[in-house]
Amino acid sequence: MEKDKHLGLRIDAETHGKLHYIAAYEGRSENKQVLYLIQKCIREFEKEHGPIDWKQS
Repeated sequence: MEKDKHLGLRIDAETHGKLHYIAAYEGRSENKQVLYLIQKCIREFEKEHGPIDWKQS
């Protein structure tokens, strides 16, 4: 089983503050909120374009 990957992310203070606010509102950590948004983006992309074969890219 593969280990989880680490992704460093640089964002400005305003975006970070707003992310923190939304994550708290939704009852998630900032990390879980970012992961949720990434997964949502992937679902929407695959709905429009079909499944991504990430091992081929």
